[in-house]
Amino acid sequence: MVVAGPTASGKTSLAIQFARHFNTEIISADSRQFYRELPIGTAAPTWHEQSQATHHFVGNTSIHDTFDVASYEQNAISLLSQLFEKHNIVILCGGSGLFIDAVCNGLDELPETTSGIRNEVHQIYQNEGIEGLQQRLKTLDPEYFQKMDAQNPRRLQRALEVCLQSGKTYTSFRTGSQKVRPFEIIRLAIVTDRKELIQRINQRVDTMMADGFLEEANGLIRFSHLNALNTVGYKELFDYLHGQCTLEQAIEQIKVNTRRYAKRQMTWFRKNDAYTWFTRQEIDRMIELIHQRFVSGS
Repeated sequence: MVVAGPTASGKTSLAIQFARHFNTEIISADSRQFYRELPIGTAAPTWHEQSQATHHFVGNTSIHDTFDVASYEQNAISLLSQLFEKHNIVILCGGSGLFIDAVCNGLDELPETTSGIRNEVHQIYQNEGIEGLQQRLKTLDPEYFQKMDAQNPRRLQRALEVCLQSGKTYTSFRTGSQKVRPFEIIRLAIVTDRKELIQRINQRVDTMMADGFLEEANGLIRFSHLNALNTVGYKELFDYLHGQCTLEQAIEQIKVNTRRYAKRQMTWFRKNDAYTWFTRQEIDRMIELIHQRFVSGS
């Protein structure tokens, strides 16, 4: 079962309640909580939360390692085959729609890219920023550019690498066909009133700062060029640490950019009719639905 929704919507708490109810384990589908160096800035499940239910893919790799969506798909499917030997239900929880879809649907087969092409695209990003990536991809594959999250530099880089390596559009490799999975999937998504979600986001950012987010970012500033750190929260604090804004301005910008990110997440999930939407208070209804699908067999 999938538990999805925007950041700060309460997915982790719900997933833990489901895991305890069904005596099962949780696979994270948050593309930044993979990194062990980023526990505060990614709002990773705390030690206490992880003690209540077993979590996988939380702090499992380093910001210095390559762990992309293809690696995640391969590792998650392998893990699921092991977990289903012990559990009838396993929970996939997160807000990264691409990573959820990789597990549920599989990924298209893309051509391998050479180190030369990857370095070329990386240099474009280093020298011209995200705008340079956007402009080139818009020229090489306008169709994909209109559909994708054009604010995500890693996805821009990957699409551009494929275009330059193959001489074809990235769109031409996107078949849209789903891989057959040896398990049944039910997708639940959490909807939250907009004003409440804004309040939850603001409170989360304030809590992260109180928990030492600035100190965490300061310890990582020498690695700010890494893709894993090109994410909301760290970018704004790096600006402050470089003297480009005040701390108050950085914190406010984190809140603004997190709200924008949550909006993009909602757009992604709403495009998929497979999701059934609930408020997080409707846990009894969600459990009833899961029982009907997976426990009673009706």
